[in-house]
Amino acid sequence: MRLGIDLGGTKTEIIALADDGRELLRQRIPTPQGDYLATVMAIAGLVENVENTLGQRGSVGIGIPGAESLATGLIKNANSTCLIGQPLKRDLQALLQREIRLANDANCFALSEAVDGSGQDAGIVFGIILGTGVGGGIVINRQVLTGANAIAGEWGHNPLPQPSADDLPLPPCYCGRAGCNEAYLSGPALAADHFRHARQTLTTGEIDRLAASGDAACEASLRRYEDRLGRALASVINLLDPQVIVIGGGLSNIQRLYRTLPETCRPHVFSDAFSTKFLPPTHGDSSGVRGAAWLWD
Repeated sequence: MRLGIDLGGTKTEIIALADDGRELLRQRIPTPQGDYLATVMAIAGLVENVENTLGQRGSVGIGIPGAESLATGLIKNANSTCLIGQPLKRDLQALLQREIRLANDANCFALSEAVDGSGQDAGIVFGIILGTGVGGGIVINRQVLTGANAIAGEWGHNPLPQPSADDLPLPPCYCGRAGCNEAYLSGPALAADHFRHARQTLTTGEIDRLAASGDAACEASLRRYEDRLGRALASVINLLDPQVIVIGGGLSNIQRLYRTLPETCRPHVFSDAFSTKFLPPTHGDSSGVRGAAWLWD
């Protein structure tokens, strides 16, 4: 039995998978806010409860909104700031009395879709998150690529390629730099860009719906977004050349992206042929927690 845990900023979810991938049980609880010790105890409690309910012991994989430093073993780059600088893996292994595996939540998303989702027949899968932030994970032959610095796939903090007049001035990013892909391509960035041009405060879903009904300002905002996303993903394609890019996060619900991305990427891809597929996730919001379980494969 494989246990996967998705440690999010607002909720923590656990799933139990049988060896063939069948879901045996799933539970979700609110994540303790700003309290590291309470978070550790909540995770241990979920594992204990699921194992008692199912009457068997499982491997444990955990997806986190950050990464484990390969130098110190402490958590870095985490949106949930109470995790930063903490020995999460060591503490959980002591409590659960077994080895556990940690990975970035975007890596877990990509792994889930590569194992038994939209990218299951592909050798190279790039899974991207387009939501409150912008993240990514790389899976090669069903193995997550972590990298020498545990930042493989972090395309959100590359600079947007070839900024045009419409892209200036470079927007600030929370990481302290300006002009990052995340500062253009996250959900809040799309909404902010629309406000700058149209002076309308709309959600990304509203922008999408109004564009579909013929609103010219919303259509223009989505075209700018698609052009930027195409440039940003083309730089990844030129490096990794994945067969499949799976799009997750709230913006994955904008269905036109799957049609327009081949067009906006193609001029920037260094090849005479372009066959990368852009697909929605098979498992939707469940991909992160399923991928955490598949860390033991």
